[in-house]
Amino acid sequence: MKLVIRRDQKEQKGVFGGHKGMTFLLSCRVELTSEEQELIARYRAEDHPLTYRTVRDVQVPGHTIGDLVRGVSYELKDVTTLLSNEDIIKDACKDFKTLLVVMASFGGEEVIEF
Repeated sequence: MKLVIRRDQKEQKGVFGGHKGMTFLLSCRVELTSEEQELIARYRAEDHPLTYRTVRDVQVPGHTIGDLVRGVSYELKDVTTLLSNEDIIKDACKDFKTLLVVMASFGGEEVIEF
């Protein structure tokens, strides 16, 4: 699994052409191996949520596996929000990778020594 992140920016113009600051663009997409794609299909996990957002103190599913495979994009007003969103996606991909490892482990055994 690979996470492809693209950052860009564009200048904001006012009504009369004056400079109004910058807008920052963040695009993220996950590339899967054929084996990982097969696992997602076998376990019908495309709609599994990887991120959550809070709405009125309730956790609501955000991006799913399918969303990240297709790619997500954000248009943001500041760099700190861009970095925060990027960290959320990176953490989601760590959890996604763990999920893939568990899916691939069925039918075998794990030995843990203490």
